[in-house]
Amino acid sequence: MTQQEVLAVLSGTGALLHGHFELRSGLHSSEFFQCANLLRYPRQAAKLCSALAALIPEETVREAETVCSPALGGILVGHEVARALDKKCIFAEKQDGKLVMRRFNILPDEPIIVAEDVVTRGGRVQETIDIVRQNGGRVLCVVMLVDRSGGMASFDVPHYSLLQMAPVVWEPSECPHCARGGKAVHPGS
Repeated sequence: MTQQEVLAVLSGTGALLHGHFELRSGLHSSEFFQCANLLRYPRQAAKLCSALAALIPEETVREAETVCSPALGGILVGHEVARALDKKCIFAEKQDGKLVMRRFNILPDEPIIVAEDVVTRGGRVQETIDIVRQNGGRVLCVVMLVDRSGGMASFDVPHYSLLQMAPVVWEPSECPHCARGGKAVHPGS
């Protein structure tokens, strides 16, 4: 899929919003990806997640056993990527404000692909990578529907995104919307 086709699906499902937003990273932006809106449409979500899965090199797909995602936004993306690859799917979830592996066991040296919906700075993805490793797994790569960092988010494993862009973001103290008296909203992922 081309970047324009991906943007068309995201816009058509209401996943790309315009306004004054506070991102999970604390930064402010005029654009927000609410991938939950995409995920309301299973066929569209499957289409994008299948295209995302197709970006993973074949040798990595053959080696992988599991796809792991951070809750909450990444769970359905991870599920759809796992379905496209015919792999097992697990997720890390919040407990006391931190991501933890509660429901699932990771086998020693289990080869895992980490999947996420949207990455701005990569904090949740890095937490997930750390959790996989702390539980004995081996992260092969990271996949994300949208890389909002414009390629600036980095991980110590290969990473692939269906859409890469760098929407303008501001620290709250520098946000022009806030300077005009606007209040940022955080609609969730």
